[in-house]
Amino acid sequence: QRVSGSPEQHGLVLFTRLFDLDPDLLPLFQYNCKQFASPQECLSAPEFLDHIRKVMLVIDAAVSHLENLSCLEEYLCNLGKKHQAVGVKIESFSTVGESLLYMLEKCLGTAFSPEVQEAWSKLYSAVVSAMRRGWDTFPEGD
Repeated sequence: QRVSGSPEQHGLVLFTRLFDLDPDLLPLFQYNCKQFASPQECLSAPEFLDHIRKVMLVIDAAVSHLENLSCLEEYLCNLGKKHQAVGVKIESFSTVGESLLYMLEKCLGTAFSPEVQEAWSKLYSAVVSAMRRGWDTFPEGD
């Protein structure tokens, strides 16, 4: 609830951390063929803020369907295909996971216990696994 209460604010923390950890990811985010000159320019673009809202909705959906993540399987597989198509590398998901945990630690403060971290890590791992299945079925060169 704390995370979904301020999705844009928390998403900005997540993506700011992501660009701090891996600035080379910035060129993946283009809108109308426009390259961003800096992470700050990207983070303030309305199109990117829309992307942040979508990412936070996926996180919220995963939490909401925690007991039955399989119902999101097709959606997450397709999301994996989309990410592969725009040039995202599988390895980048570990950096995203690190950024997610950073955001959660900032958002939850003292409530971010080792048990909470473990639960979020397992959930993120399950989401990435489903996205990878979409990746694995994406035809090469398509």
